[in-house]
Amino acid sequence: MFNKPTDTLTLSNGVKIPCLGYGTWQTPAGGVACEGVKTALKCGYRHIDTANAYGNEEDVGKGIKESGVPREEIFLTTKHWITERGYTKTIATVEDSLKNLGVDYLDLYLVHWPCVAKSNPKWKEINAATWRGFEKMYKDGKIRAIGVSNYLPEQLDALFETAEIKPMVNQIEFHPGYYQPELVRWCKAHNMVVEAWSPLGCGAVLSDPTLAKIAAKYGKSIAQVCIRFALQYGVVPMPKSTHADRIADNMKVFDFDLSDDDMTAIMTMPPVGYSTYHPTEAPADTLFGGGYDID
Repeated sequence: MFNKPTDTLTLSNGVKIPCLGYGTWQTPAGGVACEGVKTALKCGYRHIDTANAYGNEEDVGKGIKESGVPREEIFLTTKHWITERGYTKTIATVEDSLKNLGVDYLDLYLVHWPCVAKSNPKWKEINAATWRGFEKMYKDGKIRAIGVSNYLPEQLDALFETAEIKPMVNQIEFHPGYYQPELVRWCKAHNMVVEAWSPLGCGAVLSDPTLAKIAAKYGKSIAQVCIRFALQYGVVPMPKSTHADRIADNMKVFDFDLSDDDMTAIMTMPPVGYSTYHPTEAPADTLFGGGYDID
């Protein structure tokens, strides 16, 4: 079991990924994102997660640079947005992200959302073309590991039909009250590391009475229990905060273990904290507009 935030899991290509990440979803661009990253790195995080769609890549890169932590000590992830689907667009947007972040390579690059049948009848071809762009940039040494986010087995099976290199990671919504055990098992069976976005359930789980009781037992916060739950489940959590004290507290999860009974209690909680974003409903397409290139 993990003893510190820099402990790692090994991806299918041998790259090691730190077990705990600092997420930057909904973190405003400008000083907020920059200072958040600097604070996280000062606290000991070495895994930073952002995305092109977050609009804060430049500030995340600035925070990394100003932190003084050597680039090679940081595991940096960003994500491909839906408007850039297709082989050619994917290659171009990787270069854009590298420029925005001010780095020469990415440690992990993820497809943010799959194209699905509800969005386009050619969803398989579109996802395959995007993935070919990922494989190209991986082979060119611009990316150390490639993966997906919010993919279900249906989309992954389709991708496997044409992929030369299988995804190494699937980042999904995962938290008490919505932890998708069947999907997690499926990914692990296919040699994919699972990462958790929204490990605190969009904040909704922070008032849950079951979690409050468990947290009091260990002298921990509910947020710390949620993060510990992910770690013990073998999932890499990406908690986010813009508050220095919470950024630090979210790391203090390596000095206790949830008992089997408490893990069971969490796993049998009623649904809570679900974001309502589901891949088959193509939320990214309906909310933000889609991109449908194959070439």
